[in-house]
Amino acid sequence: MPKSSGNLIQLSPAPLYEQIKAALRASILDGTYPPHSQMPSESELCATFDVSRITVRQALGDLQKEGLVFRLHGKGTFVSKPKAFQNVTALQGFAEAMSSMGYEIVNQLRVLRFVQANAHVAEKLALPEGARVAEIHRVRLLNREPVSLEVTWVPEELGKRLSNADLITRDIFLIIENDCGIALGHADVSIDAILADDELVDALQVEEGAPVLRIERLTHDADGAPIDYEHLYFRGDAFQYRFRVDRQKAKRTAKGAR
Repeated sequence: MPKSSGNLIQLSPAPLYEQIKAALRASILDGTYPPHSQMPSESELCATFDVSRITVRQALGDLQKEGLVFRLHGKGTFVSKPKAFQNVTALQGFAEAMSSMGYEIVNQLRVLRFVQANAHVAEKLALPEGARVAEIHRVRLLNREPVSLEVTWVPEELGKRLSNADLITRDIFLIIENDCGIALGHADVSIDAILADDELVDALQVEEGAPVLRIERLTHDADGAPIDYEHLYFRGDAFQYRFRVDRQKAKRTAKGAR
């Protein structure tokens, strides 16, 4: 239980619910309340902090919005499992980003085949429709739990190089750069949400219809040519993509467009 009392907590100028939220957040982050453990009841928190039930509910509601806790009807409030996250301000492969934060990454290679590009994939890779491309499906395991399904299309010649590389332990980006000698430039990224179909249920071990984060990413080489087109499907309960948005840069861009 957080070390606090009604008299002490009221000495702060911040609203009571903000102080309670901060105290509970600190206890969650330092492991006092571990993932999936049950939080004290509203009545217990009211007694601990000497505040009203409305104040406690506001604090818990804010923690729920932050993704730190979740509620089960009739059972109480529980601590959420922390989500891994990747900042998209830099172009990095999944393992490259996660390994730098101390996570263990393992890949399951499910499919590697050469197919004729449909109209959509051909357009993305600037190839004629029907051109041969490599299609690669990999499940990415984070600390031995499936977190994403990665479906990649690359031109045939690059695909042949990748088929001879270690796709179990290495990022495709690093193979392209280090083994193939191709410098990467930039990627166009779009994000939406879908419901899990049969393939995603099997790959990510989620229930049918569960929400899944879908990332569409088209990566270009340093000369601007598209070379890697991907659909990345992430478990909604296990992963976050994070952005930094610059207000001043947006204003400058808007002025330049006039």
